[in-house]
Amino acid sequence: MSDPTNSGETADLETTPETAPGEPAALTPEEALAKLEAEKEELRMQYVRLYADLDNTRKRAEREVSEARVYAIGKFAADLLNVADNLARALAALPDAERETLTDAGKNLLGGIEMTEKELHTVLTRYNVVPVEAAPGGTFDPNVHQAVAQIPSEHPAGTIAQLFQPGWRIGERTLRAAMVAVSLGPAN
Repeated sequence: MSDPTNSGETADLETTPETAPGEPAALTPEEALAKLEAEKEELRMQYVRLYADLDNTRKRAEREVSEARVYAIGKFAADLLNVADNLARALAALPDAERETLTDAGKNLLGGIEMTEKELHTVLTRYNVVPVEAAPGGTFDPNVHQAVAQIPSEHPAGTIAQLFQPGWRIGERTLRAAMVAVSLGPAN
């Protein structure tokens, strides 16, 4: 029942490994080493990119936390600026000549308003909320000044002629721009 001619073919099939049509041929040791080196380099580059990405994320998070600490009171400070303005208006409403004629009670009230305004400015400064420089004759900066008028004045054209409302900054950000009139130069 056995076929003597067939027995040799079976032995050949068992000892000869055949590769399927889709499988790659066996690699030489040099080719395998080169392939592994390329794979290692690709993984190293992925690691470097991921590490750089992680480092950038950490730095961005630190910067955001730092900014949050500085600017967290921004809304609250902006609301307090109206209080500072009202205190300044109250003090400006009483001319210097009339301050001399005040009774002791009036002088005490005026002194209390002045101290309150000074304390409010001190507290705002402690939290890095500072007034914007807007003195007449100063340089006009559209980043921190809001021009509401142009008027002739003794100051050079393009500089600040008059301050209507003080501006404030918190850190490097403008909390409220100073409302100013810009000079057109001396009137002819």
